[in-house]
Amino acid sequence: MSAKEETKLSQYSSPTSTDQPANLSAKLPWLALLALAMTGFICILTETIPAGLLPLIGEGLHITKAMAGQFVTLYAVGSLVAAIPFAMFTGGVRRRPLLLAIIAGFLVFNTVTALSASYALTLVARFFAGVAAGAAWGMIAGYARRMVPDALKGRALAVAMVGTPVALTFGVPIGTLLGDLIGWRAVFGVMSLLALFLIGWVLWKVPDYPGQPANKRMTVGQVFVMPGMRPILMVVLAWMFAHNILYTYIAPFLEPSGLGGRVDLVLLVFGLAALVSIWVVGLLIDRMLRLLVLISLLGFTLASVALWVGGTSAPVIYAAVTLWGLTFGGAATLLQTAQAIASGEEGVDIAMPINTTVWNLAIAGGGIVGGTLLEFVGVQSFPGVLLILLLVALIIAWSAKRNGFPR
Repeated sequence: MSAKEETKLSQYSSPTSTDQPANLSAKLPWLALLALAMTGFICILTETIPAGLLPLIGEGLHITKAMAGQFVTLYAVGSLVAAIPFAMFTGGVRRRPLLLAIIAGFLVFNTVTALSASYALTLVARFFAGVAAGAAWGMIAGYARRMVPDALKGRALAVAMVGTPVALTFGVPIGTLLGDLIGWRAVFGVMSLLALFLIGWVLWKVPDYPGQPANKRMTVGQVFVMPGMRPILMVVLAWMFAHNILYTYIAPFLEPSGLGGRVDLVLLVFGLAALVSIWVVGLLIDRMLRLLVLISLLGFTLASVALWVGGTSAPVIYAAVTLWGLTFGGAATLLQTAQAIASGEEGVDIAMPINTTVWNLAIAGGGIVGGTLLEFVGVQSFPGVLLILLLVALIIAWSAKRNGFPR
């Protein structure tokens, strides 16, 4: 790295005088990045764990399963509405105190959920837990990239994002099992203890960085119209829309193949493949971003074709789900890296919350459209809809050769 590049990096990402100097060597700050990964793990676990505990929550609070399902809804709403405003109002705040405040939010609101006997109070806690998640997703990517020199930014982000597939693969099933053994309230208590442990970890190993000066902060409008941002966001929307139609309604989709009772095994296969994807993307992203995006979209497209042709065959299902996981695991890292490059260092802290908002819109849209298709057409319609969405994403990504997903 040249002296000029080192100076540019230090101007934006130098830690406080009490921290170690920024790592400009070829080594990743593993413990710091894994602390960010654990933050993402807690975000995903807090969001999804109620899905496996709905009957227990319903019995504990004397409510219906549908009412218990609003635990997930309120969390998603909190993430959706908070991501962009939170980033705008906290752009000048130092990064580590802000991260600690977010993690403390998980500690408080998961504790309230564990102890509350009031359904209304619990919903409020779930909403604000979602607010904490929206804030976290808005800063994790930028934080990770500021810890390393340019040549390692993509790899650092891959490490910081590994908590998501780990939570989806192992966290939810283990949490559900623990719920049966020790009760759903104790599961939320365990998540509070994880947050408390993470606070100590962040204080120990995560460096602090300044917020952006007011004269360097960009608005949502300025970032949104930057070259490449809109094609990337359109790809995010189409790709995640397709993913969430299938992921949200995987149980009914598996029934025609006789795998309706093996949802846990199918999702385990998906999650393990996603972990492999995270590893591969982490190794190659800094050299092959565009190619990895195109291969991932093409692979998911082929998986959709396989599900369309052989959706009633268990072997075809397992093969397609494996391919789906391989193409999805690194998706967040690929898309956020593309956005970080397109927005630059001054716009990344706004670009990530925009991504979080679009991502959550895709989750909501996938749930609504998937449910409508399930109710009025049937699960056999899923692969065709996925194919259309993925072809749109593939065409946009292929066309964004100059900006967005450049060669």
